[in-house]
Amino acid sequence: MTNLRTKDIIALGFMTFALFIGAGNIIFPPIVAQQAGEHVWLAAFGFLITAVGLPVITIMALSKTEGSITILSSPLGKAASLLLTIVCYLSVGPLFATPRTATVSYEIGFSSYFGDSSQSLFIYSVIYFAIVTLVSLYPNKLLDTVGHILAPLKIISLAILGIAAVMIPAGIIPPAIDDYVTSPVSEGFVNGYLTMDTLGALVFGIVIIHAIRSRGVTDRKLITKYAIIASLISGIGLTLVYLSLFKLGLGSHEVAPNASNGAVILHAYVQHAFGDLGSLFLTALIFLACMVTAIGLTCACAEYFSLLTKIPYKILVFILVLFSLIISNLGLTKLIAVSVPVLSAIYPPAIVVIMLSFFWKYFNQPSLVIAPVTAIAFLFGIIEGIKVTAFADILPNAIQHLPLNEQNLAWLLPSSVVLVVFIVIDKFKK
Repeated sequence: MTNLRTKDIIALGFMTFALFIGAGNIIFPPIVAQQAGEHVWLAAFGFLITAVGLPVITIMALSKTEGSITILSSPLGKAASLLLTIVCYLSVGPLFATPRTATVSYEIGFSSYFGDSSQSLFIYSVIYFAIVTLVSLYPNKLLDTVGHILAPLKIISLAILGIAAVMIPAGIIPPAIDDYVTSPVSEGFVNGYLTMDTLGALVFGIVIIHAIRSRGVTDRKLITKYAIIASLISGIGLTLVYLSLFKLGLGSHEVAPNASNGAVILHAYVQHAFGDLGSLFLTALIFLACMVTAIGLTCACAEYFSLLTKIPYKILVFILVLFSLIISNLGLTKLIAVSVPVLSAIYPPAIVVIMLSFFWKYFNQPSLVIAPVTAIAFLFGIIEGIKVTAFADILPNAIQHLPLNEQNLAWLLPSSVVLVVFIVIDKFKK
């Protein structure tokens, strides 16, 4: 029986952490902290539930199914399970998340040097995705390239930023604004969605399991054990990064008052903390953060669609990267406009499937309980998706009065009620 060396277990944890930390993870906490003001730690609590807790739980759930979303969602039935799996992979792969890594890393890190023209973005994205392709073509080397080289570089950069955030005094802490005044926890909870890490975890599961197997580990219990350890290491790392970024955002009112987004705060802060070298440091950090995430997503999607379609893995890497390259050149604004409603729709059913996967053994018929609850969550997810589009007016006025509607959590109560009803039916049905 092959066991992982301590060095490889740590590298696996670093790799898992590095796969999660993209540009979005670095950008969202500072703006949440600035707007939450005196309620920052309540907002941080809500944020950490969806941005750290759910992704770690997802990896744990997937560790028992060999990294397969298909097995995890099997109680939904073959067609619904396949649909959910494909939508998750496409959403956090070539449709939204992978192209976003290129667009965000350019706009934050390189646009100040090369301008905002579409031609500059195109040249950058070609070089960016060429590197992504080069590393993604060799998934068995991922623990070496990402775990031992790219992840430590990324962690060192984040540590420098985090230590600076903790050491520099916060200054004036103003009152909370907008929804952070009345509901900071739920507002932070919903903002944690935007990191896309729970959906990312669904996809990264297969990459983590593959990395463990690449070291010769075949025992299922050991694979589960190492995946859980890796998820806990990444969870600790994510928590430390987010807390330091919340501290950074809390102390940003003097250097970036009333900032429109987290990127503005980061730019102003690194300039304040590190002088002229600040912009260069931020560029390198964002580039590393986005690159590692893009590599992980490309490997995961290529592996899944290779199993599904029998198309060779390496051919799929080229197809997925080419598609991501084309989508990334549409621009960040269009990408976000399309992705937000889709993410709003698929997050609720994905959360239901993940959470209920831990309770299969307590149900006589798992599909009898899980399928209807997921269907209700998906129905309300579609409503959440429509709410953030131009078609919001077609929704009945009654939806505005649903419990937790203002917090974008209207799906939670109906799903819980349906869960209780079908647990009772499952217990009494022979």
